[in-house]
Amino acid sequence: MTGVTVWEWDDRLGRRLPILTDLDWSVGAGEQWAVLGPNGAGKSTLLDVGAGMRHPSRGEVEILGETVGRVDLRVLRERIGHVDVKTEEAFSARMTAWGVVLTGVTGTIQVLEDRLGTDDRERAAQLLEQFGCAAVADHAFASCSQGERRRILLARALMRRPQLLLLDEPSGGLDLPGREALLAALAVLAGEQPAPAVVLVTHHLEELPPSITHALLLRDGSAVACGAAPAVLADEPLSACFGVPVRASRAGGRWAARATPSW
Repeated sequence: MTGVTVWEWDDRLGRRLPILTDLDWSVGAGEQWAVLGPNGAGKSTLLDVGAGMRHPSRGEVEILGETVGRVDLRVLRERIGHVDVKTEEAFSARMTAWGVVLTGVTGTIQVLEDRLGTDDRERAAQLLEQFGCAAVADHAFASCSQGERRRILLARALMRRPQLLLLDEPSGGLDLPGREALLAALAVLAGEQPAPAVVLVTHHLEELPPSITHALLLRDGSAVACGAAPAVLADEPLSACFGVPVRASRAGGRWAARATPSW
C-alpha cells in the first residue's frame, strides 16, 4: 500500500478523524509480519484494508498483485484467510468444529455440501490433526475451549490454501496453554511450501511466534518503525510506539517486553 489514509466520522466531535495517515507498507511472499501498537493506533483498520474489506480514503492498495478499485474483491478475498473475533461469533452454536472448518471452502457460515469434494474433507481432517483439534472435530464449536476455537478458525482460514493470512489478535483472551498451542500452530505455517504471507496484529510481544520475520509499529495511525523484526522490536522503537520506556528481550526465538509506567 502506498500513501494510504483512512478517515472516519466521529459523531461526538462532529468531524472526520484520521485512522491511518499516509502509510506506505509492503508484505512479501512468505513473510510473517507482526503489527503492534497501543489501543486506537489503527491496527484493525489496517487489517481490514489489507483484507479488501475497507477502501482507503486516499492512496493505493495492491493486494496479491491486484489493485483495489480495479478488481472484483469477492474473487480476491478467496485468496485471503482472515481470522478475527467477528468470525468466531458468526457460527451457529450447534455447528461442529468439523463443520466450521469445512465452511472455509466456500467462505460461508453454513456447510454447503454440494460444493465439497473428497479432497476438501481430507484437507479439513489434516488441518484439524495438524493443529491438535482432531479429538474435538465432532464437538459443538461453541463447547470447545477458546484456544481450540482459535485453532479451528485458523484451520478454516487455511482450507483454500490462501496466499495471505490475516490474524487480528488471535491470542487475545487465551490462557497460557491455549496461547502456546496457537503459537505452535502458527509456527508450523512457516514450514509449508509455499508458505502464505502472514500478518498478525497484537498488543503483546509475548504473543508472537518465533517464525515472525518483520514488524510494523503503529501509533496514532502512522508508522513509527517498519522492517526486519530484530531491528523494530527493540527498546527505542517500542518506547516511541507505546509512549513509555520499554525494554525488549528475546530468548529461544520468543520475544518479551517490560514497560515502565509514566506515572
